[in-house]
Amino acid sequence: HENTGLQSQPPPEEQNYGATAAHVRQGPFVSVSRNGPAKRDYLIAAVLCYANLINFMDWFIVPGILLDIQKYFKLSDGDTGLLQTVFILCYMLAAPIFGYLGDRFNRKIILGAGIFFWSGVTLGSSFISELYYWIFFLSRGLVGIGTASYSTIAPTIIADLFEEGKRTTMLSIFYIFIPVGSGLGYVLAAGMAEVTGDWHWAFRITPCMGGLALVLLILLVPHRTQRRTAAHRALSISGTIRVAAEKPGVHRTVKTTWCQDVISLAKNWSFVWSSLGLTAMAFVTGALGMWVPLFLYRAQVVQGIVSPCLQESCNSSNSLIFGGITIGTGILGVITGAEAARRLRKINNKADPLICATSMCISALCLYIALMVAQTNILSTFIFIAFGELFLSVNWAVVTDILL
Repeated sequence: HENTGLQSQPPPEEQNYGATAAHVRQGPFVSVSRNGPAKRDYLIAAVLCYANLINFMDWFIVPGILLDIQKYFKLSDGDTGLLQTVFILCYMLAAPIFGYLGDRFNRKIILGAGIFFWSGVTLGSSFISELYYWIFFLSRGLVGIGTASYSTIAPTIIADLFEEGKRTTMLSIFYIFIPVGSGLGYVLAAGMAEVTGDWHWAFRITPCMGGLALVLLILLVPHRTQRRTAAHRALSISGTIRVAAEKPGVHRTVKTTWCQDVISLAKNWSFVWSSLGLTAMAFVTGALGMWVPLFLYRAQVVQGIVSPCLQESCNSSNSLIFGGITIGTGILGVITGAEAARRLRKINNKADPLICATSMCISALCLYIALMVAQTNILSTFIFIAFGELFLSVNWAVVTDILL
């Protein structure tokens, strides 16, 4: 068992931020030998990355064919926004519960149940009649619950498998699949709607991919992963682990309640402020993900580039383009952020939060300009949206490293 209680703070001059942060007990330190990750660890990480890809593809199928869904269910913009709100609220309420369960029960079973649940609900939602739009709303909420189980727990398994020297790199790879999966969600939805002439088929592909992910999870991921990080440890910038010497025979098993965990986290100001920053970032990415393809379509209608869509199956080229932009900028942004953090930590122990703050500021400026030029120049709008997404993606791996 790991110690989940509050631990004493290091002196101010030793405090670090982000991936180098640790709360350690004062006293003598001893070196710990580290074995490199085995090939099986990389295979487990690959399975988790694949499931993360499907996870975010499921998230962004709806925005990819939003105009078709609006017409099919006869939804106003307000009702359409509620569709995403239901998803996010269910995700938000479920995530702390799964986090609590993941700390205390078998994480493989929770992950498998989550993948099976959200895949089944997604498949079922493709058969809903236009008369029962409220069931479609309910299905998106249930998908939010299923995906919360995965997004909350999977990164912790990667953190257990890899020590600090490899952890940032592996988390970066894992989080590259957020923008890649998001972009592929747009591409899949728009492509299937165009090829089949029926948007429902977009909801029938990812469940098949989810079934494969479930099989791989059962066969390749062990029931328990050995946590390489010890209690009372500090990570130096060079990646050397120091562990406080413990008195022989002293047991440090502490069982805490969910409320005690939350109170403990509330006293960790690095956690509180980075969580608030991530909330702002999620607000932006949620708005972009849901509305940008429809926003671009309407901007083109205003400029007279395209005619208003009156039939049920509408042109989805904006979703295809935006999906491609999301994939490209996401990969570049995550890699850039992780590499910048790795280099700057050596000269500044506040590098992680500084990188996140700077990239968010630049992203906000780019997205504001994109909104302003949308009525006059659609190409400039695409360019500034791309830069906005690029600097947003810089944060993904870095802020997760801070929290872990």
